[in-house]
Amino acid sequence: MNDQANSGSDSRRLAVIKVGGDILLDEIQRSGLAKNIIGLLNENWRVVVLHGGGPQLSAMQSRCGIEPRKVAGRRITSQEDLVLVKQVLCGQVNVDLVSIMQANGVDAFGCHGASGKLIQAEKRPPTKVSGGGSEPIDFGQVGDVTSINTELLDSLLSDNVVPVIASLGINAKGDVFNINADTTVVQIAQQMSAELLIFVTGIGGIFHDIKDPNSRFPSLDATAARQHINSGVIVDGMIPKVEEALSLLESGVDTIAIVDTRDASAFNSIAKGNADYGTLIRAS
Repeated sequence: MNDQANSGSDSRRLAVIKVGGDILLDEIQRSGLAKNIIGLLNENWRVVVLHGGGPQLSAMQSRCGIEPRKVAGRRITSQEDLVLVKQVLCGQVNVDLVSIMQANGVDAFGCHGASGKLIQAEKRPPTKVSGGGSEPIDFGQVGDVTSINTELLDSLLSDNVVPVIASLGINAKGDVFNINADTTVVQIAQQMSAELLIFVTGIGGIFHDIKDPNSRFPSLDATAARQHINSGVIVDGMIPKVEEALSLLESGVDTIAIVDTRDASAFNSIAKGNADYGTLIRAS
């Protein structure tokens, strides 16, 4: 397959959705996710879902006596950690997410990035990151995406299924890496020419004060978002989400949002450009 093929043969709009593992811990959000996806499908959208599993992985590490390590919201993955990453993302979170969608009427197809070389990656070299200090960080068995098998995704979408992808990557030698789901979903959206990118989180948006639900930013432009990262308003795991969203605005994705799924109409509202739910991130 040509993994650089463009998804131009299907005129339906494409939404790419990243689901945080915390969503599966909330019954209302689990059900709401499926209902929101059905809402997009009913409006003739194609949908690709990529998921993480941070809370589930951290819980498994703790049960195994392993201390989770993160820098600025980005996970460090040892060889020992990678075994648990595979078990949790593919054997637990992916299956749970697919079963929830199937139970709510979404024809979901579970897979992971090593399936059919869907997400190709190479080991990340030591790298400086925002909020991580001045020295490069060795993230261990973490990979950076080099290409997406868009032809395989197109094939799945043409069968009217919703691919649900666990965030692993693979290289030509068969080495498997933990990959940042926020970074990867941006690569998928870019290479698949998506019109809509949604980050689904339990927090459900960006807030000036995380403890004050009335302090939600309905929308942010690129300048304001960068200012809030530098000033410490946007912190921890929200930093890579926002940084990746900002990088994608330059590549033609129309709408980027950070939202929760408590309301079944949230995705369709965002798709129409409304700022009633979560936080929309715009170029200007």
